[in-house]
Amino acid sequence: MVVLVVGGAGYIGSHAARALRRDGHEVVIYDNLSTGHSFLANGFPLVVGDIADTGKLAASLRKVDAVMHFAAHSYVGESVQNPRKYFRNNVEGGLALLNTCLECGVGRFIFSSTCAVYGVPDKVPMSEQTRRQPVNPYGMSKLFLEHALESYDRAHGLRFASLRYFNAAGADESGEIGELHDPETHLIPSALLATAQARPALDVFGTDYPTPDGTCIRDYIHVTDLAEAHVAALNYLANGGASLTVNLGTGRGYSVKEVLAVTEGVTGRKVPTRMASRRAGDPPTLVADPAAAQKVLQWKAKRSLQDMVGTAWTWMQRKPQVSASVK
Repeated sequence: MVVLVVGGAGYIGSHAARALRRDGHEVVIYDNLSTGHSFLANGFPLVVGDIADTGKLAASLRKVDAVMHFAAHSYVGESVQNPRKYFRNNVEGGLALLNTCLECGVGRFIFSSTCAVYGVPDKVPMSEQTRRQPVNPYGMSKLFLEHALESYDRAHGLRFASLRYFNAAGADESGEIGELHDPETHLIPSALLATAQARPALDVFGTDYPTPDGTCIRDYIHVTDLAEAHVAALNYLANGGASLTVNLGTGRGYSVKEVLAVTEGVTGRKVPTRMASRRAGDPPTLVADPAAAQKVLQWKAKRSLQDMVGTAWTWMQRKPQVSASVK
């Protein structure tokens, strides 16, 4: 199949593009490069455009069989401070993409959703039946598009897979692509940068949570495992599968302190930290129940936390944009 990877010059999208190619699919990347990087699209046709530019979008969609949508803003804190930006891009832009898919006859849609649609869960691990009650505009914007997809499926037969990520981490095993955000807010790359004194000491937000070591627990999943789940979802739809929504996680959580210990083991360096107060809205524990994805998609996360930290460290040491600060 020919797949338009919207947001394919970003972190997860670029990994999905490569997983699609390994599976024999033809890939076209569509990205406005506002947060993506053109070098992450090397080796693929790249259309530079915004999802709100329906004319340019339609020209690309007429040539494809399916869409993978990664083109969303994704900083929780920023979404609270600037909800207009998030609703404009994630909701208005997302609807423009959906409507243009309908107009161009594209009937398969893979959506990059998030566990943020659940908000603060009543219990963990979290299944797909957990109530959707997001607590920030980012999660709200993703939930809106989930509702839109459900409605478009019923009304128009647009089949979709909504994939609710937990904490993406790591980099491609080749070391050629990886995570590169500005600002960087994710724990593992932030910890790696702190070990190399390429950023200030890492803030550990809260050490008094009701967890074994007092720090937050999260379900981390390797970005390549995520990418392979997208391919599995596409093939599932291509083989006639009905629309579905599934969690993508490992089913195991790690605390902040556990992640820092693995980081120190991989790098052989101490992670400088400073203790900080809890951030508002941070639940103590977020862990996926990935059973539905394992059963329906025949997919399971294979890579360990050590793999995530190790591949991220390799990537940081190899890329010119960041390597000078981490060697």
